[in-house]
Amino acid sequence: MILIDALYINNGGGMVMLNYLISKLEQQNIDCFYLLDDRIPVNSFNIKSTNKISYTKASLLNRYFFYKKNKNAFKSVFCLANIPPNFKLDCKTITYFHSTLYIDLSVDNSFLDQTKISLKRFFLKRFLKNSDFWLVQTNLIKKSFKTKFKIDEKKILVKPFFPVLGKTDNRFNKNSLTFLYVSIATAHKNHKRLIESFCEFYDKHKKGKLLLTVGEEFEDVLSLINNKLELGYPIENVGYIKRDDLIKYYELSEYFIFPSLTESFGLGLVEAIECNCKIIAADLAYTYTVCEPSIVFNPLSVESMVNAFEQTLNNNVKESKSYIVDMIDDVVSFIK
Repeated sequence: MILIDALYINNGGGMVMLNYLISKLEQQNIDCFYLLDDRIPVNSFNIKSTNKISYTKASLLNRYFFYKKNKNAFKSVFCLANIPPNFKLDCKTITYFHSTLYIDLSVDNSFLDQTKISLKRFFLKRFLKNSDFWLVQTNLIKKSFKTKFKIDEKKILVKPFFPVLGKTDNRFNKNSLTFLYVSIATAHKNHKRLIESFCEFYDKHKKGKLLLTVGEEFEDVLSLINNKLELGYPIENVGYIKRDDLIKYYELSEYFIFPSLTESFGLGLVEAIECNCKIIAADLAYTYTVCEPSIVFNPLSVESMVNAFEQTLNNNVKESKSYIVDMIDDVVSFIK
């Protein structure tokens, strides 16, 4: 039996990857035990009745007791949320590392968020030896992870995986100068600078529309959006919506803008190119690992972001290209 330990995954791109992995494992009738975050609604996944599921409150203590009770129950363990098991197991143990925040804290997170991340990084360092292998999404993350935590590079494998978004048979036509940003609104995702820069652009040119997907839990960003709406700016926040429903917004949008200050992957970049959006992205290394963007900007500069918006007023913006290949079959074969 394989253990899929996803205890700290409950939203965003991590949930997309988890759902995709589970669907592949279930299709192949692999004997699995799923350790899942209890913030995920029950029955969110199509899991056959013969496989086991435990919805558990995410904490180091709960995880410790789970592993202590089941330490001899699995032939392999796959941890999806950066942190290996609390202690060394007698089976093949693989950890998927996908958060650059553990490597670099120099982004816009609050003191409380930075404290939480620092604590998680402490436990990551303490548990490093408990993982036999590490899977990462890009060569950039492999290099950074190896350097930061002094891991043997032979134990770090680049295995990105992501589901194809799908198409709507071109039922939706691109709306000129519509800019989409699909992301949760944690601080390093940089929504506030994006909104301010779009509003400055609109003040100067009276053109464009900004589409966002900010959930109700991000009250400060929602407050900013509502303030801008009251002032008459063309910003639409569709909130958190199911991934299948996102296709319409990708296909309606001429541009996908991605101002995040740090990323291990940037799933939205891949999805947007799949739906023929032109990419306006942060001039950071993670962008060029994933794609060839159409326009880049300094994500710490509102002025630079305004300039990026203004470049779209030209009619000769180049198309974007994706560099990433889905390796889900390799991942499944490796963890079995």
